[in-house]
Amino acid sequence: MGILLRVLVAGGLAADAVVHWRFAPDMAPGPNTPSGTIHGDDLFYAQAIAAAVAALLVLFWARRWTYAIAFVVAASAAGAVLLYYFVDFGRLGPIPRMYDPSWYADKTISLAGEAVAALAALAGFFTTRRPDRSESRSDAPVPH
Repeated sequence: MGILLRVLVAGGLAADAVVHWRFAPDMAPGPNTPSGTIHGDDLFYAQAIAAAVAALLVLFWARRWTYAIAFVVAASAAGAVLLYYFVDFGRLGPIPRMYDPSWYADKTISLAGEAVAALAALAGFFTTRRPDRSESRSDAPVPH
């Protein structure tokens, strides 16, 4: 079961990373972008990098904390996709207006990957056992 969860998390986050990386140039700021705003392309590149790093962490070093990171990355991205599809907040502080009421195949791929990754990461977090204290201190000297 462990390898299946790792592959689901990594695969879902990989789909998320690829879609965000591909769409980042389309999110570049226009000439009327207010100063003090984080550029949309920077947000998309950051999400792609965060998803890729979280995927690699879980794939190669599946621990409770790596599953937790993967869950936060995937669930926050899925939440943002849905929130910005349904609600037009306008600009939120330094975050630009990200409202996008259209739906297309890449958005579906991204959301599906994020949802699968979030659910698998949550399952991985709760099923990965913590190392026993005796296992974690196996390198410590034994008192006489």
